[in-house]
Amino acid sequence: MCDSSDRADEDALHYLLTYDVVSDYVTRRAPLRAAHIALAKAAVATGELVLGGALGNPPDAVALLFQGDSPAAAEAFARADPYVQNGLVTGWRVREWTTVVGKDAAVALPPNL
Repeated sequence: MCDSSDRADEDALHYLLTYDVVSDYVTRRAPLRAAHIALAKAAVATGELVLGGALGNPPDAVALLFQGDSPAAAEAFARADPYVQNGLVTGWRVREWTTVVGKDAAVALPPNL
């Protein structure tokens, strides 16, 4: 666990929301995609969602990177997501992600590393 003085931005913890999806996800998402994207754009506009998208080709999972002081935004997103509400998501989880490299990393590495 890092001391809060080691964090690059006091309010920028990262949380990774991942979805497991049904095998016919690509087909079933079509009528729900506009609502899902609207929800994602709203989360981007508030600064909570950093990146998101499907994994694989064809997609077999989804990953969304949130930032904030708790996992609440990511959890609320999942509960409100039309993909979750309509059974395209078979399971989801939110995990705190300790980011240490990159311009938006939440934890500053010591200069000697």
